Amino acid sequence: MEAVLGHLRGAIERGEYAIGDKLPSEAELCRTLEVSRPVLREALRALQTMGLTVSRTGKGTFVVADAVEEPTFGDYAAGDLLEVRRHIEIPVAGYAAGRRTPQHLDRLTRLLDRMERETDTTAWAAMDTLFHLAVAEAAQNPVFRRVIEEIRDALARQSAFLNELGGRREQSDREHRAIVRALTDGSAPDAERAMAHHLDRVQNTLADIVRAGRTGTPAHGGPRS
Repeated sequence: MEAVLGHLRGAIERGEYAIGDKLPSEAELCRTLEVSRPVLREALRALQTMGLTVSRTGKGTFVVADAVEEPTFGDYAAGDLLEVRRHIEIPVAGYAAGRRTPQHLDRLTRLLDRMERETDTTAWAAMDTLFHLAVAEAAQNPVFRRVIEEIRDALARQSAFLNELGGRREQSDREHRAIVRALTDGSAPDAERAMAHHLDRVQNTLADIVRAGRTGTPAHGGPRS
């Protein structure tokens, strides 16, 4: 999927498909690129998330921009989503460290175990969202949970996007483990730092994906800690 996305994104950014152009049909692209329709559709969804194309029912996919400015996840731009997450999820982690019960910790641990075994990207992204909801529940303030619930769809879209294009899955699992360790220890400062680090890595990966088109380098071609 990354290779197909890279090809189509490159063609758009080089002007081979200009703004306003309609991309070839799915059948034609599948033949030309020698890929299956599910793989192609994943790449087309990613192009739309990046803001390069729009899909018009019954008409096809059209180019609307020639450079990635900021991905959009559902109703929310990536920058807006991250800004809110920093203001909500970092203090939530701190509250959760002081209020979590053994039941909360057990749920979080079992959820992480499932995530580390999961092989389906969509299922993993859904569980990623459940993890952040579970942290909010551990803070024992229903308003926090309601806020996370409101952005749940956007979180799942962002998670799948970063997993597919930024190689985030294993790193995210490790970051989640660090958050749960801090909650288990009951350390609010450690929990806040662990959540802040997690959100920093999300932001950095998003920036890498946007930058990749400008530099011509892979989004996750270099090592990360």
